Amino acid sequence: MLKKYRLGFDFWGVLLFFLIMIPNLIWFAIPAPNDVLRVDSVTTVVDIIASICQVLMIIALCVVINKEKVSLILSPLIIIAVACCLLYFTSWFFYYTGITNAAIILGLSLFPCLTFLLYAVDRKNMIAIILISIFTVCHMIYGIVNFVVY
Repeated sequence: MLKKYRLGFDFWGVLLFFLIMIPNLIWFAIPAPNDVLRVDSVTTVVDIIASICQVLMIIALCVVINKEKVSLILSPLIIIAVACCLLYFTSWFFYYTGITNAAIILGLSLFPCLTFLLYAVDRKNMIAIILISIFTVCHMIYGIVNFVVY
């Protein structure tokens, strides 16, 4: 399986990472009015696994290249990834207006993961797909347990 891959630089993967991080950077600098995300997590072990997978998935998206991939085009997967990214930004918009219901929390948890996952599928990056899948499960557990159920 690893024979299909080479180390390189995926400009679009790096751009996607920075694009998804913009709302997070704003959130770190400017708290939202009803900022429920700034509480201690009750899913510590899951959070550690998520953090490790998050770092590894970003590395995989940015530097692991499938030799069989085609040039980036506006494929259905990329269009849906862009839509997920826009839904993620929309979730942040509603979060900053003070809406913190389950749908918004799930949007903040799921849409960035789907954006990364769809991009990785389009790029045929199985290494990133595996890491993103684990991260997604952990990220959803974090969001549901800490903010929807709790």
